[in-house]
Amino acid sequence: MFNPTAPVNEQLALYSDLFMLIAALVYAAAFILFTIDMATASVTIRRLEADLAAQRGQVRTAPARETVGVAVGGSTAVGASDSDTARPAAAEPGVDADDDLVDEDMDYTGGGRRPVANVAVAVLAVGWALHAFAVVARGLAAYRVPWGNLYEFMTTGALVITTVYLLFLLRKDLRFVGTFVTGIVVAMMCAATMGFPTPVGHLQPPLQTPWLVIHVSIAVLASSLFALTAAMSVLQLLQDRAEKRAAAGERSWAFLRLVPAAQGLENWSYRLNAVGFVMWTFTLIAGAIWAEAAWGRYWNWDTKEVWTFVIWVVYAAYLHARATRGWTGARAAWLSIVGFLCIVFNYTIVNTYFPGLHSYAGLPG
Repeated sequence: MFNPTAPVNEQLALYSDLFMLIAALVYAAAFILFTIDMATASVTIRRLEADLAAQRGQVRTAPARETVGVAVGGSTAVGASDSDTARPAAAEPGVDADDDLVDEDMDYTGGGRRPVANVAVAVLAVGWALHAFAVVARGLAAYRVPWGNLYEFMTTGALVITTVYLLFLLRKDLRFVGTFVTGIVVAMMCAATMGFPTPVGHLQPPLQTPWLVIHVSIAVLASSLFALTAAMSVLQLLQDRAEKRAAAGERSWAFLRLVPAAQGLENWSYRLNAVGFVMWTFTLIAGAIWAEAAWGRYWNWDTKEVWTFVIWVVYAAYLHARATRGWTGARAAWLSIVGFLCIVFNYTIVNTYFPGLHSYAGLPG
C-alpha cells in the first residue's frame, strides 16, 4: 500500500471528503437522538413514579437498605421498597420501567423499550459505515495509512471510538453513554474539518516507516478507550451526587435512572483504563524505538514525548491510587477525566502550537 511516488487519486480523495462530511452530519443526528432519548425517558420515569405515588396516596418510608433515590441507576424511587417500585408500570398497563434500567454489569435487562435510543444506535451504525469508507478511501487515495497528519489522526480516532462503542453495544447496554460518546465524536469531526483541514498528500519522509502503523494505531486505540472511560467518569460523578441526594431524601435528574450505579461505572472505568494503560505503555515503548531509528536517540525531550509521558504518569497514578491507596469514588473519576484532558491537550494544543520533532500536524506554517 505504501507508495510515496504514486500520484494522489484526486477523485477518491474527493469522495473521501464528501463521505467524511456526510458521516459527521449523521453522527450529529445520532447525538440529537440520544439526547432526545435521555430527555423523553426522564419525563416518562417522572410520570410513572408520580402516577404510582398518586395511587398509593402517600409515600412510605422503606428500610435503609432498600431506600434508593429516583436518580440512582437501576434503582427505585425515594421512600419506596424494591418490590413496590421495581415495576412502576403498574400505573400504566403495558409499560415496564425495568426495560429502561441498566444493572451494574451493564447487561440488557429487557425488551428494549427505548425506541429512540435503538434508532440512535442504528443511525450511529450508518454513520460509522460512511465514516469507515471515507477513512479507507483517503488512505487508498494517497497509497498509505490514513493517519499522517492531525486531520487524519482526529478522523481516524473518531472512527475507532465509534467502532469500540458499537462493539461494546453488541454485548453490553451502553446506550446511556451514547450522548457523551457521540458528542465527543462530533466534536472531533468538526475540529478536524474546520480546524485542521489538510489536503490528501503523501507522508513526510520521517513518517514513511512501518512504525507509523504500529505506534499510531495503538495510540489511537488506547485514546478511544480513554475517551469512553472519561464519559463513564463524568456520569459516575453525576450518579454519585444523585445517590447522595437520594440518601438525603432529595430528588435528582430522572435520566440517571438509565445509568448504572456509581460503583458499577467506576468498576468498568477502572477495567478499561487498565487495558488502555497497557496500550499506552506500548505506545511509549514503540515511540522510543522509532525515535532511535529516526533520530539516533530513544528520548529527545521533545514536547510531544514529554506530554505522552505525562499522560502515562497520570493513568499510572490513577491505577496505583485506586488499587493500593483506596482512591475510589469521585477522586478516581477526576483522575480519569484529567488523563483524558491531557490526551486532548497533547493532540490539539501541543501538535498545533509547540514546535518540535513531532511537528507533523500538516497545518500551514
